[in-house]
Amino acid sequence: MAETKKRTGPVEFVNQVRAEGRKVTWTSRQETIAATIMVLIMVVLASVFFLVTDQVTSWVVKMITGIE
Repeated sequence: MAETKKRTGPVEFVNQVRAEGRKVTWTSRQETIAATIMVLIMVVLASVFFLVTDQVTSWVVKMITGIE
């Protein structure tokens, strides 16, 4: 027979959530800013890479097909 679990009341649930939240290790402001800057740099690099790749591919297709 399946074992039934005891239901958690709303107050106990909120207390458990708060207790778990206190266990979380949060990053510092400086770490968050550094990570954000790194993400922005990577987005710009990826955008430039895909722009160049698209332009080169377009040029090659135009050269092969002769379509302007």
